Amino acid sequence: MKTYTQTSDGYYGKFGGAYIPELLFNNVDELQKNYKRIIASAVFQKQLKSLLKDYVGRPTPLYFSAALSERYKARIFLKREDLNHTGAHKINNALGQALLAKMMGKQKIVAETGAGQHGVATATACTLLGLSCVVFMGETDIARQAPNVARMKMLGATVIPSVSGTKTLKDATNDAIRYWINHAADTHYIIGSVVGPHPYPDMVTHFQSVISKEIKRQLLKQTGEAEPDYVIACVGGGSNAAGAFYHFLKSKKTKLIGAEAAGKGIDSHETAATLTIGSVGIIHGSKTYLMQNKDGQITEPYSISAGLDYPGIGPLHAHLHETKQASYLAITDDEALKAAKELIKLDGIIPALESAHAFAVLPKMKFKPTDIVVINLSGRGDKDMDTYLKYL
Repeated sequence: MKTYTQTSDGYYGKFGGAYIPELLFNNVDELQKNYKRIIASAVFQKQLKSLLKDYVGRPTPLYFSAALSERYKARIFLKREDLNHTGAHKINNALGQALLAKMMGKQKIVAETGAGQHGVATATACTLLGLSCVVFMGETDIARQAPNVARMKMLGATVIPSVSGTKTLKDATNDAIRYWINHAADTHYIIGSVVGPHPYPDMVTHFQSVISKEIKRQLLKQTGEAEPDYVIACVGGGSNAAGAFYHFLKSKKTKLIGAEAAGKGIDSHETAATLTIGSVGIIHGSKTYLMQNKDGQITEPYSISAGLDYPGIGPLHAHLHETKQASYLAITDDEALKAAKELIKLDGIIPALESAHAFAVLPKMKFKPTDIVVINLSGRGDKDMDTYLKYL
């Protein structure tokens, strides 16, 4: 039987915890002491449920793809997180944390973003709830995700370029943490994935678990089965996958498959396939798998998708990988682009480059005609049009 447990101090097996400097202790301690009490309250639950339904547009559809089903000889369904307001699953967590911050008496929000979807979702939630917003984004990502940068600014967010390292997601996260340390009294840090010190992995998983909760209900209505044979999702830090997997973690039937970014290949030194080539260490306050050299220095990740080029992974996924409760496949840039082209041609859906990695799992599998396969289509591809036009 599949099981997973998280301890009170934020461990999934041996992964997780809160490995933080003294300067960050008060920020994290305040959040640990308050978040469960607030999110369990009737007032919080009522407001978040209303926002998810009437503002975000949940539940998102579970779409049966006749074309993909015919091609891969299985019953393939797409969980359409791309149809959320702002275009991705990120809004589920951004709204939840922004509402939590407001109930904790915070007036300001800081966030990091890679592909820009979390930044847009956070800026949107802040505008809606009357909070000010600062978003750190790598200078490299600002250049390749220009549409989302424009959206953040239009929504009133201050976008600050991160210019250290590779000028991508890792560096934006570092800068956001530094900012939070210096603005603890009035600021909450909205982390966009299931990474970081406890309680962030648990909290973000909680807000994203609405995805798998809906899948179970929708699948039962459409097929008579509440549990699919497979759930497939892309994995960078891992929030959309955590949300899609959550309500199937104890299933005896459902196989969980994550697609991480192999970039130009796992042997190319231009990759972000953390679980494939990484080892155990500490990154951004959490014990997990990460890409590092023999001296423990973080090595720079690469992926064509800005949202997957993170050198670590959430501790839940590290635990699921090590205990073999989930499988994680490395998908190259070329495989993701080919999968995106296929989805566009067959179903008229342009996926986010991140989501395209999940669809690239299909050719690697051998399904039975009776298998029910759910792919989490975590975001739409508007932000990636320049890249698609260049390669496709």
